[in-house]
Amino acid sequence: MELLRAIVFDAFWSAIPAVGFAMIFAVPPRMLKYCAAGGAFAHSFRMLQIHFGMPIEWATFITTTLIGLIFVYVSRRLLAPRPVFTVASIIPMIPGKFAFNTIIAVLSMNSGGVTEKLLQASIENGLKTLFILFALCFGLAVPSLFIYRNRPIV
Repeated sequence: MELLRAIVFDAFWSAIPAVGFAMIFAVPPRMLKYCAAGGAFAHSFRMLQIHFGMPIEWATFITTTLIGLIFVYVSRRLLAPRPVFTVASIIPMIPGKFAFNTIIAVLSMNSGGVTEKLLQASIENGLKTLFILFALCFGLAVPSLFIYRNRPIV
């Protein structure tokens, strides 16, 4: 029951930045509910996978690929470009915490000297940030590569 409550809580708070970024990207108001649902689903599904022991990088890749596949279908039904939904939906999964910890460790090394602990923290958080960003990029690209591969360029 506690897990379900945490997932619903995460889903609600993840829908807000998804809608906010969709509004920044000038998504039509009638499509904002799909962006909110995508953001809520994406973050909650990733948290569920992490809860059951999957590394955050792989959970991000699988979730982003699934979001891409879902919105290929939705975008065809609504006659809208797929990135309208997918980009806004993955915004809540950007690894801000890990990037922030990387910068804090680097700045601490600059001001207080290099220690093994700070060096390890900066490398660990930096690589995790990089791998999550790669997972987001490749996860969004994979559905397009498989579904649109026989489509003519011109």
